[in-house]
Formats: sequence, C-alpha cells, structure tokens
Amino acid sequence: MTDPIETQVRGRWITEAVPDRRFPETAMDPVAAMRLIDEELVLDGIPERNLATFVTTWMEPEAQRVISENLHRNFIDHAEYPQTAEIEQRCIRMLADLFNAPGETTGARTQGSSEAIMLGALSLKWKWRERREAAGESTDRPNLVFGGDVHVVWEKFCRYFDVEPRIVPLQPDKYTIGPADVEPHVDENTIGVAAVLGTTFTGHADDITGINDFLVGLRDERGIDVPLHVDGASGGFVWPFLYPHYEWDFRLEQVRSINVSGHKFGLVYPGVGWLIFRERADLADDLVFYENYLGKTDATFTLNFSTGSAMVLAQYYNLIRLGRDGYAFVMRAMQTNARFLADRIHEIGRFEIIGGDDDRLPLVAFNFAENAPYDEFDIAWQVAAERGWMLPAYTMPPNADKVKMLRALVKLNLTHPLVGTLADDIANACETLDKKGGLSESERKRVKTNTGF
Repeated sequence: MTDPIETQVRGRWITEAVPDRRFPETAMDPVAAMRLIDEELVLDGIPERNLATFVTTWMEPEAQRVISENLHRNFIDHAEYPQTAEIEQRCIRMLADLFNAPGETTGARTQGSSEAIMLGALSLKWKWRERREAAGESTDRPNLVFGGDVHVVWEKFCRYFDVEPRIVPLQPDKYTIGPADVEPHVDENTIGVAAVLGTTFTGHADDITGINDFLVGLRDERGIDVPLHVDGASGGFVWPFLYPHYEWDFRLEQVRSINVSGHKFGLVYPGVGWLIFRERADLADDLVFYENYLGKTDATFTLNFSTGSAMVLAQYYNLIRLGRDGYAFVMRAMQTNARFLADRIHEIGRFEIIGGDDDRLPLVAFNFAENAPYDEFDIAWQVAAERGWMLPAYTMPPNADKVKMLRALVKLNLTHPLVGTLADDIANACETLDKKGGLSESERKRVKTNTGF
C-alpha cells in the first residue's frame, strides 16, 4: 500500500507551485490531485455562512444521491434519455400550474434565470417584430423597459441583442417601480416591460398588478399591446406559498412569460432555471430549432446545447418530495427566522430595518439609522474577520446610489440558533468598531481588492 506521505510527495505540491499556467507534462497521483484541490478550496468562504448568495447550499442526502448518480447524463440527448426529457416537461407543466397558466403552455429548462431571461426577452423582441411587420411598421428601434432594481442580465440582453434599455432609476426612499414610473418610457417600439418579483437589493416586488393594469389600459385605449415579463428568479418559488392571494403571475392578462431560478428558492443546487410562457403562442416560432441529432428530431429552444441532467432531476425530486405543503412549510420557516433576525438586529439599537413586515423574500435588509464613525462596509468586513460570516454590503442602484445597505439572506440552513448567533456577532462587531474605528481608505481599497467587499 502506498504511504500517504509518499503520495503527497509524489504529488510535488507540498514544496512546489501548483499547475496554473502551463499544461502539466506528467500525470499526478489521483489522491494527490484531490488533496491539492481540497487544500485550495480551504481558502474559499464556507457556503453555510454565505448570507449573500441566493443559490441553494444544502440539499437532502436523497437529492444528492439523485444528483451524483446522474452527473454523466447529457440532458440534450433526448433520443437516448427520453424519460429525462419527459421529466423536464413535467416540471414545466407543474410550474405553469403553480403560476396559474390558463391552459396548455410551453417553456424550457435553462442553466439559470440569466439564460431564461435572455430567451424570454428574445421572444418578446421576435413577437414585437411580428406585430410591427404585420402592421407595416418599422422594426429598427426596439426598446425594453425595466427598473434599476433588476439583475444585470437585463442590461446584458439589451447590449447583446441590440435593444434600447429604458431603465427607470430608483430613488433614495423608493427601491421598486410601479405604473407611474413605467408610463413615460413605453411607446409603440417597446417590446415589453420587465417587472421583478423579489429584488436582490431589499427582497420586495415591483407593483406588478399596477403595471399590468396600466398595460391593459394602454392596449385597450391606444391599441399598443406591450407584454409583461415577470422576473421571478428569486420570488417565483416564494410568493405562491407565502403570499398566494397577491396576483403577479398569469392571473394578470398582460403577463406573457415568467422566469424562475430552481437553484434559488426552488431549493436545488446550481444551476437550473425555468422559463414558462402563458401559452404556446407567446413563444416565437422562429426561435425554435428542429434538429436531427443522434436519431431523433427534437425541438430546441436554448442558448446552451450539451448540459447535465442532474439538476433537472433534482428539481423534479423537490417538486414531488415537497409538494405545495412542503414548499409552504419551508418558506414559512425561512420567513419566521428572517423576522426573528430583523427583531434581533433592531434590538441592537443602531440599525433601520428596510421594509419591516412587507411582503418580501426571506431576508433582512438594513442600514445605519444614524451616522456613525464607521459604515455598513466596515460591519461586513468585521463580521467576516471575526466569525467568517459573508454579509454583503453594497450601495443601491442609481439614483439611490448614496444609500448603503447590508443584507442577510435567511435560507433553510440558517437555523434559529444560528440566527441568534449572527445577531450577536453583528452587535459585537459594532462594539469592536466603537473601540478601534472603521477601515482607513487604504485599507478599504485593499479589502475591496482582496475580498470584493
């Protein structure tokens, strides 16, 4: 049997640099290669202490087994893996039902909401072009309307696919958008309006009902039919269970498509997302490709081709494992702990909780209630240095970019005892900073370069 020390020495990585530029000339012992990667990843943050990410960091052992046993299965090979393709369609139908689609619909599995948004926005552009061409109008100046509270992928879409972005700026005391904000930006060249269900900044939703009502009136009174896309990346798995009576989905007639991230509150590891259309006619035919691949003709509507099946199967596992009751229990548990955290942070006496008991994602967004000799970025750095918490600090988008914010996402693995510990650690960080002060400007630059804070 090979001695463990000998294995490490043969791997050479104890006393020599690791491969990072040149392709290695020789093979490495598998144990040594595994150990090398393990040692490198020690420098990463601990996922369970990551209060910034919306992405799932824990799944049940049974789900992990489903994933590990299907990592080799290529999702795009429908001819070879027809049941996997059927499971994708089951997920699409279940999500369409969850989002109250009125009848037969369609959709797609994606790598995440970024791909889903790209595809959904492409369909908005193609359908707008169809309407303009049918009316004998020009198609050279498309625009898309959305608020400053969106994910950066919306701006990426506009740049990549030659669409004018009409971005509604936020305000220092207003972090979502509504119909009055949208109205000045919409015209006959608007391919669609995007509204957010659960922003990454404060967890709130845009006034989707109000925006829909405005677009209905625009269609009926002026004949300008502008569809509404709901970016439910974070909220699509939250609102149906915590706020079921709020109409944001296909119950609203101008909502034509919805994206949701399975790897966020869908409770699946990255990466899987979903795009769901109100009805089949909302997907532009020209965007669907039919290809004869490995003996079977398939319709494809994705930006990616080969990709793993494991996360699709993991999503199906969660849907059938939890059902409506199970998802509702999970969402309520996270909401309960988020409210507990908000109360504990409020008790510190230094912070303002943004949004209070508003309908929102299970998170706590907060900032200093009054000026202090240090700021939110100092708190983020201090709790990271003292206890390893990855608590994000950030400035809001324009025109609210003078507002600094802290945000703690409360997921299922942030249990009640850990919430209490986190609150204590934030209070202790304040006490430490009271004594030593915040970071200097040079330290801020160094920290930002090394950590991203």
